[in-house]
Amino acid sequence: MSVRTCVFVHAWRLPRVLFGVCVSFLSAGFGILAPSETYPLPTTSSGWEPRLGSPFPSGPCTSFTGAQAVAEPNGQGPKNPRVSSVTVQLEMKPLWEEFNQLGTEMIVTKAGRRMFPPFQVKILGMDSLADYALLMDFIPLDDKRYRYAFHSSAWLVAGKADPATPGRVHFHPDSPAKGAQWMRQIVSFDKLKLTNNLLDDNGHIILNSMHRYQPRFHVVFVDPRKDSERYAQENFKSFIFTETQFTAVTAYQNHRITQLKIASNPFAKGFQRE
Repeated sequence: MSVRTCVFVHAWRLPRVLFGVCVSFLSAGFGILAPSETYPLPTTSSGWEPRLGSPFPSGPCTSFTGAQAVAEPNGQGPKNPRVSSVTVQLEMKPLWEEFNQLGTEMIVTKAGRRMFPPFQVKILGMDSLADYALLMDFIPLDDKRYRYAFHSSAWLVAGKADPATPGRVHFHPDSPAKGAQWMRQIVSFDKLKLTNNLLDDNGHIILNSMHRYQPRFHVVFVDPRKDSERYAQENFKSFIFTETQFTAVTAYQNHRITQLKIASNPFAKGFQRE
Protein backbone atom coordinates (compact mmCIF):
# COMPACT_ATOMS: atom_id res chain seq x y z
CA MET A 1 0.00 0.00 0.00
CA SER A 2 1.35 3.36 -0.92
CA VAL A 3 0.91 6.78 0.57
CA ARG A 4 -0.86 7.70 -2.64
CA THR A 5 -3.47 4.99 -2.09
CA CYS A 6 -4.23 6.24 1.41
CA VAL A 7 -4.38 9.84 0.27
CA PHE A 8 -6.68 9.05 -2.64
CA VAL A 9 -9.08 7.00 -0.59
CA HIS A 10 -9.23 8.98 2.59
CA ALA A 11 -7.55 12.38 2.64
CA TRP A 12 -10.35 14.40 1.13
CA ARG A 13 -12.70 13.32 3.91
CA LEU A 14 -10.24 13.31 6.82
CA PRO A 15 -9.47 16.20 9.15
CA ARG A 16 -6.02 17.62 8.43
CA VAL A 17 -4.50 16.09 11.55
CA LEU A 18 -5.65 12.61 10.49
CA PHE A 19 -4.33 13.18 7.00
CA GLY A 20 -0.95 13.80 8.60
CA VAL A 21 -1.31 10.66 10.70
CA CYS A 22 -2.18 8.66 7.61
CA VAL A 23 0.84 9.88 5.64
CA SER A 24 3.19 9.47 8.59
CA PHE A 25 1.82 6.01 9.34
CA LEU A 26 2.32 4.85 5.78
CA SER A 27 5.75 6.40 5.51
CA ALA A 28 6.72 4.42 8.61
CA GLY A 29 7.08 1.44 6.37
CA PHE A 30 3.52 0.62 6.26
CA GLY A 31 5.99 -1.92 5.62
CA ILE A 32 3.72 -3.50 8.10
CA LEU A 33 1.35 -3.86 5.18
CA ALA A 34 3.90 -5.92 3.32
CA PRO A 35 3.50 -9.37 4.89
CA SER A 36 6.76 -11.24 5.19
CA GLU A 37 6.48 -13.56 8.17
CA THR A 38 4.54 -16.80 8.31
CA TYR A 39 2.66 -18.14 11.31
CA PRO A 40 0.62 -21.34 11.55
CA LEU A 41 -3.12 -20.92 11.52
CA PRO A 42 -4.94 -22.09 14.63
CA THR A 43 -6.31 -25.59 14.52
CA THR A 44 -10.08 -25.71 14.16
CA SER A 45 -12.55 -28.47 14.77
CA SER A 46 -14.47 -27.86 11.56
CA GLY A 47 -11.91 -29.28 9.16
CA TRP A 48 -10.65 -26.11 7.51
CA GLU A 49 -8.31 -27.50 4.86
CA PRO A 50 -5.59 -27.03 4.08
CA ARG A 51 -4.19 -25.40 7.20
CA LEU A 52 -2.01 -22.88 5.49
CA GLY A 53 0.59 -20.55 6.87
CA SER A 54 -0.51 -16.92 7.04
CA PRO A 55 1.72 -13.94 6.29
CA PHE A 56 1.96 -11.28 8.95
CA PRO A 57 3.67 -7.92 8.99
CA SER A 58 7.36 -7.51 9.55
CA GLY A 59 6.82 -4.40 11.64
CA PRO A 60 5.88 -4.15 15.31
CA CYS A 61 2.89 -6.43 15.46
CA THR A 62 1.94 -9.51 17.38
CA SER A 63 -0.20 -12.54 16.66
CA PHE A 64 -2.11 -13.42 19.78
CA THR A 65 -4.97 -15.79 20.60
CA GLY A 66 -5.54 -14.72 24.19
CA ALA A 67 -7.70 -11.99 25.64
CA GLN A 68 -4.91 -9.45 25.47
CA ALA A 69 -2.47 -8.65 22.67
CA VAL A 70 0.85 -6.99 23.35
CA ALA A 71 2.86 -5.81 20.35
CA GLU A 72 6.54 -6.64 20.12
CA PRO A 73 9.14 -4.41 18.43
CA ASN A 74 10.63 -7.25 16.34
CA GLY A 75 13.86 -5.43 15.73
CA GLN A 76 12.17 -2.26 14.49
CA GLY A 77 13.80 -0.01 17.07
CA PRO A 78 12.50 1.59 20.26
CA LYS A 79 8.93 2.82 20.53
CA ASN A 80 7.73 6.16 21.75
CA PRO A 81 6.87 5.80 25.47
CA ARG A 82 3.35 6.95 24.62
CA VAL A 83 2.71 3.74 22.68
CA SER A 84 5.26 1.30 24.09
CA SER A 85 3.13 0.43 27.11
CA VAL A 86 -0.20 0.23 25.29
CA THR A 87 -1.98 -3.11 25.57
CA VAL A 88 -5.26 -4.19 23.99
CA GLN A 89 -7.89 -6.68 25.08
CA LEU A 90 -10.35 -8.20 22.60
CA GLU A 91 -13.97 -7.88 23.65
CA MET A 92 -16.47 -10.73 23.12
CA LYS A 93 -13.53 -13.10 22.93
CA PRO A 94 -15.63 -16.25 23.68
CA LEU A 95 -17.99 -15.40 20.79
CA TRP A 96 -15.09 -14.77 18.40
CA GLU A 97 -13.60 -18.11 19.44
CA GLU A 98 -16.93 -19.85 18.86
CA PHE A 99 -17.10 -18.46 15.33
CA ASN A 100 -13.44 -19.23 14.75
CA GLN A 101 -13.98 -22.87 15.63
CA LEU A 102 -16.57 -23.07 12.85
CA GLY A 103 -14.55 -20.99 10.40
CA THR A 104 -15.74 -17.38 10.57
CA GLU A 105 -17.41 -15.89 7.51
CA MET A 106 -18.09 -12.20 6.92
CA ILE A 107 -20.57 -10.93 4.35
CA VAL A 108 -19.31 -8.44 1.75
CA THR A 109 -21.79 -6.55 -0.42
CA LYS A 110 -21.65 -3.85 -3.05
CA ALA A 111 -23.20 -1.33 -0.66
CA GLY A 112 -21.04 -2.45 2.28
CA ARG A 113 -21.90 -4.68 5.23
CA ARG A 114 -20.93 -4.25 8.88
CA MET A 115 -19.00 -7.01 10.60
CA PHE A 116 -20.52 -9.36 13.11
CA PRO A 117 -19.15 -9.89 15.63
CA PRO A 118 -18.08 -6.25 15.57
CA PHE A 119 -14.42 -5.58 16.33
CA GLN A 120 -14.34 -4.14 19.86
CA VAL A 121 -11.37 -3.68 22.17
CA LYS A 122 -10.45 -2.41 25.61
CA ILE A 123 -7.28 -0.29 25.57
CA LEU A 124 -4.90 0.13 28.48
CA GLY A 125 -1.58 1.90 29.01
CA MET A 126 -2.11 5.08 27.00
CA ASP A 127 -0.91 8.51 28.09
CA SER A 128 -4.15 10.07 29.33
CA LEU A 129 -3.25 13.53 27.99
CA ALA A 130 -1.80 12.50 24.62
CA ASP A 131 -3.75 12.33 21.36
CA TYR A 132 -4.14 9.02 19.56
CA ALA A 133 -5.72 7.86 16.31
CA LEU A 134 -7.09 4.33 16.06
CA LEU A 135 -7.36 2.53 12.77
CA MET A 136 -7.81 -0.88 11.21
CA ASP A 137 -6.76 -2.63 8.04
CA PHE A 138 -7.21 -6.14 6.66
CA ILE A 139 -4.48 -8.30 5.16
CA PRO A 140 -4.86 -11.52 3.13
CA LEU A 141 -4.01 -14.64 5.11
CA ASP A 142 -2.52 -16.25 2.03
CA ASP A 143 -2.43 -16.08 -1.77
CA LYS A 144 -5.33 -18.51 -2.33
CA ARG A 145 -8.95 -18.36 -3.34
CA TYR A 146 -11.31 -20.81 -1.62
CA ARG A 147 -14.53 -22.71 -2.17
CA TYR A 148 -16.75 -24.40 0.35
CA ALA A 149 -17.29 -28.15 -0.05
CA PHE A 150 -20.77 -28.76 1.31
CA HIS A 151 -20.43 -32.56 1.31
CA SER A 152 -17.48 -32.36 3.71
CA SER A 153 -18.34 -29.05 5.40
CA ALA A 154 -14.82 -27.79 4.72
CA TRP A 155 -13.09 -24.95 2.93
CA LEU A 156 -10.84 -26.06 0.08
CA VAL A 157 -8.32 -24.19 -2.06
CA ALA A 158 -9.94 -23.32 -5.38
CA GLY A 159 -6.99 -21.61 -7.01
CA LYS A 160 -4.69 -18.64 -6.83
CA ALA A 161 -5.95 -15.45 -5.23
CA ASP A 162 -7.67 -12.84 -7.38
CA PRO A 163 -5.77 -9.59 -8.00
CA ALA A 164 -5.29 -7.64 -4.79
CA THR A 165 -7.99 -5.15 -3.88
CA PRO A 166 -7.13 -1.49 -3.21
CA GLY A 167 -5.46 -1.24 0.19
CA ARG A 168 -7.45 0.87 2.63
CA VAL A 169 -7.36 1.81 6.28
CA HIS A 170 -10.38 2.66 8.42
CA PHE A 171 -10.01 5.38 11.03
CA HIS A 172 -12.21 5.13 14.08
CA PRO A 173 -14.58 8.11 13.69
CA ASP A 174 -13.61 9.53 17.10
CA SER A 175 -9.95 9.84 16.04
CA PRO A 176 -7.98 11.65 17.20
CA ALA A 177 -8.87 11.66 20.89
CA LYS A 178 -7.09 11.79 24.23
CA GLY A 179 -5.84 8.56 25.73
CA ALA A 180 -8.17 9.13 28.68
CA GLN A 181 -11.18 9.05 26.34
CA TRP A 182 -10.09 5.87 24.56
CA MET A 183 -9.42 4.07 27.85
CA ARG A 184 -12.65 5.20 29.48
CA GLN A 185 -14.87 2.78 27.56
CA ILE A 186 -14.95 -0.07 25.08
CA VAL A 187 -13.80 1.03 21.62
CA SER A 188 -16.05 -0.34 18.89
CA PHE A 189 -15.47 -0.33 15.13
CA ASP A 190 -19.15 -0.98 14.51
CA LYS A 191 -19.33 1.55 11.67
CA LEU A 192 -16.67 -0.22 9.60
CA LYS A 193 -18.15 -1.83 6.48
CA LEU A 194 -16.85 -4.50 4.11
CA THR A 195 -17.51 -4.35 0.38
CA ASN A 196 -16.57 -6.26 -2.77
CA ASN A 197 -17.11 -3.18 -4.94
CA LEU A 198 -13.72 -2.33 -6.43
CA LEU A 199 -15.06 1.11 -7.40
CA ASP A 200 -16.39 1.92 -3.92
CA ASP A 201 -16.07 5.63 -3.13
CA ASN A 202 -17.46 5.47 0.40
CA GLY A 203 -14.22 4.53 2.10
CA HIS A 204 -15.38 0.98 2.89
CA ILE A 205 -12.83 -1.80 3.21
CA ILE A 206 -12.63 -3.60 -0.16
CA LEU A 207 -12.17 -7.38 -0.01
CA ASN A 208 -12.32 -10.25 -2.47
CA SER A 209 -15.07 -12.77 -1.84
CA MET A 210 -13.92 -16.33 -1.07
CA HIS A 211 -10.58 -15.08 0.23
CA ARG A 212 -9.33 -15.19 3.82
CA TYR A 213 -8.34 -12.13 5.83
CA GLN A 214 -6.81 -11.06 9.13
CA PRO A 215 -8.03 -7.80 10.71
CA ARG A 216 -5.30 -5.66 12.27
CA PHE A 217 -5.67 -2.90 14.84
CA HIS A 218 -3.27 0.05 15.05
CA VAL A 219 -2.74 2.64 17.77
CA VAL A 220 -1.03 5.80 16.46
CA PHE A 221 0.29 8.57 18.69
CA VAL A 222 -0.50 11.93 17.08
CA ASP A 223 2.92 13.50 17.39
CA PRO A 224 2.68 17.30 17.62
CA ARG A 225 6.26 17.84 16.42
CA LYS A 226 6.56 19.51 13.01
CA ASP A 227 8.97 16.83 11.85
CA SER A 228 6.79 14.01 13.18
CA GLU A 229 7.26 11.96 10.00
CA ARG A 230 10.84 11.34 11.12
CA TYR A 231 9.46 9.48 14.12
CA ALA A 232 6.60 7.68 12.40
CA GLN A 233 8.11 4.24 12.99
CA GLU A 234 8.21 4.96 16.73
CA ASN A 235 4.72 6.37 17.01
CA PHE A 236 2.46 3.43 16.27
CA LYS A 237 1.84 -0.03 17.67
CA SER A 238 -0.09 -2.79 15.92
CA PHE A 239 -2.12 -5.72 17.23
CA ILE A 240 -3.48 -8.95 15.77
CA PHE A 241 -6.00 -11.34 17.30
CA THR A 242 -5.92 -14.57 15.32
CA GLU A 243 -9.42 -15.56 16.44
CA THR A 244 -10.78 -12.68 14.31
CA GLN A 245 -9.63 -14.23 11.01
CA PHE A 246 -12.42 -14.80 8.50
CA THR A 247 -13.38 -15.72 4.97
CA ALA A 248 -15.14 -13.01 2.97
CA VAL A 249 -18.35 -14.29 1.32
CA THR A 250 -21.35 -12.86 -0.51
CA ALA A 251 -23.60 -15.49 1.11
CA TYR A 252 -22.90 -17.70 4.11
CA GLN A 253 -21.57 -21.10 3.08
CA ASN A 254 -21.53 -22.97 6.39
CA HIS A 255 -25.08 -23.28 7.77
CA ARG A 256 -23.67 -23.41 11.30
CA ILE A 257 -22.25 -19.92 10.79
CA THR A 258 -25.70 -18.73 9.69
CA GLN A 259 -27.29 -20.27 12.77
CA LEU A 260 -24.70 -18.79 15.12
CA LYS A 261 -25.02 -15.33 13.55
CA ILE A 262 -28.80 -15.40 13.99
CA ALA A 263 -28.55 -16.74 17.53
CA SER A 264 -25.97 -14.21 18.69
CA ASN A 265 -26.84 -11.09 16.66
CA PRO A 266 -29.98 -9.27 17.84
CA PHE A 267 -30.20 -7.52 14.44
CA ALA A 268 -29.92 -10.73 12.39
CA LYS A 269 -33.58 -11.72 12.27
CA GLY A 270 -34.18 -9.68 9.12
CA PHE A 271 -31.42 -11.28 7.06
CA GLN A 272 -31.61 -14.95 7.92
CA ARG A 273 -31.08 -15.79 4.25
CA GLU A 274 -27.89 -13.72 3.77
